[in-house]
Amino acid sequence: MNDKTQGDDHPRVDVSAPAHDESAHATSPHATLPHAKSPHDESTRHYYETGDVDTFYDAVWGGEDIHVGIYANPQEAIAKASHRTVERAADRVADLLGPDATVLDLGAGYGGSSRALAERFGCRVVALDLSEGHNRRHRAANAERGLDGLIEVVTGSLNDLPYEAERFDVVWSLEVLCHVEDREGALGEAVRVLKPAGALVFSDIMAAEETSVEAVRPAFSRLGVQTPATSAFYLDQLSGLGLKATFEDRTPDLATHYARLDEDVHRRAAELRKVISPAYVDDLLTNLPLWTDITRRGLLRWGLFHARRTAV
Repeated sequence: MNDKTQGDDHPRVDVSAPAHDESAHATSPHATLPHAKSPHDESTRHYYETGDVDTFYDAVWGGEDIHVGIYANPQEAIAKASHRTVERAADRVADLLGPDATVLDLGAGYGGSSRALAERFGCRVVALDLSEGHNRRHRAANAERGLDGLIEVVTGSLNDLPYEAERFDVVWSLEVLCHVEDREGALGEAVRVLKPAGALVFSDIMAAEETSVEAVRPAFSRLGVQTPATSAFYLDQLSGLGLKATFEDRTPDLATHYARLDEDVHRRAAELRKVISPAYVDDLLTNLPLWTDITRRGLLRWGLFHARRTAV
């Protein structure tokens, strides 16, 4: 959300927010919630709020949907494939969405998912993200497209959501949990605010079940993550929280995605150095091949999780 290949693919992570009381419930489309400044959160926030990161996402990723794409062919545009992921995830919960529904978009980034859901279904979206810088950009884009009446943008925490229980029809998140230290807590919070018979849909970059942590730590450490999750971990956690869950394994798309990023950055390096600092481009040129290698070797997994609460 963002993730960050070289530390740069998903501009979203968790940050502490207020306790669950009525005063903490954000009602303004410009809401900003107070948050504690842990070293992990602050270092992540600092990284993702740099001009180099924003320019990279705009120039290479399209600046709208900043997550792994689902590819029709290996040479497809990254932005088009990334938007297809949004469409695919939305299809899984389309039966729950409409003008009377409300979605919580966790780690909303620049707001691509929030706008796509509001435009397609006419639903209300609460978009929560760590970075107030990204949230300002998100709000501006919503206003330009006439969607600010449907989308409320909030700065807050995945691990302490400022909303009452059973509020949302759908909780949504694309490549955010890979950044979170307390994934169990974040999942628990997501389920707590989900209505009975509501749905949780999310994607994540994970280690393969048979992969040792040491084999992928150099790549994940760029995200501030010491131990990546696995698909079995998420399915077990969701089952324990009382949800019936499925995992659509799209790992081949992960390999295609990083190969496309690697190819684009190397091909356009001279051009990118004119708009991004040379040091940042050099970092991309060093780290993207690392991610390309470990995805081609099958050390990672990626796909969509779809989980439903049992109606009470």
